Amino acid sequence: MRRIAVLDVGKTNAKLALVDGESLAEIAVLTRPNRVLPGPPWPHMDLDGHWAFFLDGLRQMQEAHGIDAISVTTHGAAAVLLDADGGLAAPMLDYEHQIPADPAYDALRPGFAASGSPRLPGGLNLGAQLRWLLGQPGVRERVAHVVTYPQYWGWRLTGQLASDVTSLGCHTDLWDPWQGRFSPLVAALGLEDRIAPARRADEVLGCVTAEIAAVTGIPQGTPVVVGIHDSNASLYPHLLGRQGPFAVVSTGTWVVAMAVGGQPGTLDPVRDVLVNVSALGQPVPSARFMGGREYEIIRAGSGAVPDAADRAAVLRDGVMLLPAVQPGCGPYPDRSGGWSGDPATEGQRMAALAWYLGLMTRTCLDLAGAAGPVIVEGPFARNPDYLDMLATVTAGGISVAASATGTSVGAAMLCLPEARPPQTREWTPRTEGLADYAERWRAACQA
Repeated sequence: MRRIAVLDVGKTNAKLALVDGESLAEIAVLTRPNRVLPGPPWPHMDLDGHWAFFLDGLRQMQEAHGIDAISVTTHGAAAVLLDADGGLAAPMLDYEHQIPADPAYDALRPGFAASGSPRLPGGLNLGAQLRWLLGQPGVRERVAHVVTYPQYWGWRLTGQLASDVTSLGCHTDLWDPWQGRFSPLVAALGLEDRIAPARRADEVLGCVTAEIAAVTGIPQGTPVVVGIHDSNASLYPHLLGRQGPFAVVSTGTWVVAMAVGGQPGTLDPVRDVLVNVSALGQPVPSARFMGGREYEIIRAGSGAVPDAADRAAVLRDGVMLLPAVQPGCGPYPDRSGGWSGDPATEGQRMAALAWYLGLMTRTCLDLAGAAGPVIVEGPFARNPDYLDMLATVTAGGISVAASATGTSVGAAMLCLPEARPPQTREWTPRTEGLADYAERWRAACQA
């Protein structure tokens, strides 16, 4: 296949990318902010706005380049409730909405040992979202189908219903990653006949409908794959043919450290450790924090680039950002973060921020039991100060993709059965003194 269109909905932005099947380069990209609509009846995602954006973008890309297949990737902790006619049974809840505490749900949900899913705040457990939504007036009566978020877009494109194992395995409480089946919570919520069948991400869901073909110009027989959770889209290319233990760090709004074949050990759900499910259906111990959100909070719009003097001053003065900037999640959920001392310049702020993010990533890798090479994907792979710190504190160092990869390319590779793992290049740290800084940061986190 020569041209794969990817619908890529992250928590911060929605993106439509056209990926070349041979070079794996993004040859066309369109984006729009993923703004949350305030309601009523509750904060919800702008599905209609995204759909209009996707249809227009697909039309443009078909006219300019041609489209041979379509894939989808989205953030996790998300599903869409459909009525019997295929329309919305309820607006799609924003997972950051603080739904009320529900002790009855805590009694219903399976334990971590059975689900690999920690109890998370707000709606970050999809099962908690569904229980709350089904308790709203009239919603349970209207719901005919539940589809995980990537497959909602697949439904709009093909008319075929499915869920996928990577989205179900993303701290939903709805999936047993060890047995590869729905957990007892699905029946407890009364959804066993309504949740769409679980399929592998790389299967063909269906072909674009005649209606979509008429609107976009894409041929009616064009295949659409089932689709994938975005962190798993970053992992997928490296699963192809790679031997031995390794880890992938997917960076975006969430930084997710995924350990494939890592060191066995006890996973701590209190520290935002979970068991993801790969596109191949395999359990993958993981840990995460809201690194992209924290980056935006601390940089506060600054575009400063640290220089050697900034780095030297941060090391000399011990300027540190301590966890957690975004409370309630990540490896330090109950710790209030802040500066050990105010950075004197914007460059110092950005250097200390990047080093903080690298150290938080290393903490997540350790919690997930990562072993072997570490590959960094996404926006942070372009931040040299972040890479310097992560490489310094990682035995054997780290590598980044030699060409552009990430969620869109990983999702495109679901359409490419002969695809090979992407080339990577090792990263050599440029700044001395980071190991000592890291030790002092870790000590401060324990204080």
